[in-house]
Amino acid sequence: MAPRAGQGGYAGDVSPQLAWRWVEAGEAVMVDVRTDAEREWVGFVPGAVPVAWKQWPGMAMNAQFDDAVRAAAEGGRKLVMLCRSGVRSVAAAKRATELGIEAYNILEGFEGDPDAQGQRGKKGGWRLHGLPWRQN
Repeated sequence: MAPRAGQGGYAGDVSPQLAWRWVEAGEAVMVDVRTDAEREWVGFVPGAVPVAWKQWPGMAMNAQFDDAVRAAAEGGRKLVMLCRSGVRSVAAAKRATELGIEAYNILEGFEGDPDAQGQRGKKGGWRLHGLPWRQN
């Protein structure tokens, strides 16, 4: 799947598979914008840079976000942003773009969309596609 350029103020949306190909090829850095608790309890992608968009308590904005994404993009590499479902990663990609960084949203997120019972992990998402991840 090709990225959709210029989608809503950021470089575009990419499939989980394309994002992983870019990361493996050294063309992009994956930034996981979920909270520390989500990465700890739900799982994480080895090698992804953890930079929470918002953080508990109260889901407050991460005051270090800008500096952390600038550091992740050092050398001009593009960023691929991952969150639970692809919502926070859009906001994070927009902010990174405002900072002058080429940033993409990873469609479907880590857990995908909720199914008819409201449970994630069965309708799309990084894990369902069998891409690399671990759980503590």
